[in-house]
Amino acid sequence: MQLIDIGVNLTHPSFAEQREALLERAYAAGVGQLVLTGTSLSESEQAIQLCETLDTSRERLFCTAGVHPHDADQWRPESAVQLAELLRQAPVRAVGECGLDFNRDFSLRSNQERALADQLALACEQRLPVFLHERDANQRLLEILRDYRDHLPAAVVHCFTGEKQALFSYLDLDLHIGITGWICDERRGTHLHPLVREIPRGRLMLESDAPFLLPRSLRPKPKNGRNEPAFLPQVLREVALHRGESEACLAEHTSACARAFFSLPVLTSEQP
Repeated sequence: MQLIDIGVNLTHPSFAEQREALLERAYAAGVGQLVLTGTSLSESEQAIQLCETLDTSRERLFCTAGVHPHDADQWRPESAVQLAELLRQAPVRAVGECGLDFNRDFSLRSNQERALADQLALACEQRLPVFLHERDANQRLLEILRDYRDHLPAAVVHCFTGEKQALFSYLDLDLHIGITGWICDERRGTHLHPLVREIPRGRLMLESDAPFLLPRSLRPKPKNGRNEPAFLPQVLREVALHRGESEACLAEHTSACARAFFSLPVLTSEQP
């Protein structure tokens, strides 16, 4: 089985000294391709550099480029110009991580909405899909997305943790859904167990969101408490269980979905 991890925060400082080893463990675990997440202009640039330096084959590492809602207070008119240039770089396959976070409100909501709208406009211009973040902002996100949806190639709600109504509202807008180790959390993720059955094939993708969201069902747990792409098979097992599918079947269609969404090549090399 070959998995594709669509959300890896490889620019996170906790990975600074072990990125090569982390990738080796991921490949050994069957995670053949990874999409690194850009969360600010500087981190998006770093993600591009990591793709170029850590993947000599040019077929395993790719990234997004965008500004997270937590950093939306720093969004300026010139930010769109800078981001447009980053989006033209070869490893970049989607705009994001962008969206709305009305849970923590690290940036003013008005600034979050402006940054999101500008990034959606760039995605429309460059015909790129969008990697979306949403917390406690389902209805407002839908309102903004509807103005752009007809001109967007595709969009995925990354790390979906919402309820049934939110899921169906995103599916009705023809959005994709990313599922993380949240589903492995017996304290707060069990509501996702019946919901993952409702996500059609061709709309479902898997992600680690590493170093965050270590699957609580993982045994043994790493002493450092960090999640990493090598643990994505744990998410695969949990999702397959609740969809009533084999792990091989789920791996095949979620990877095919990710490959189509991010325009990824079919792997031809055995080594990174």
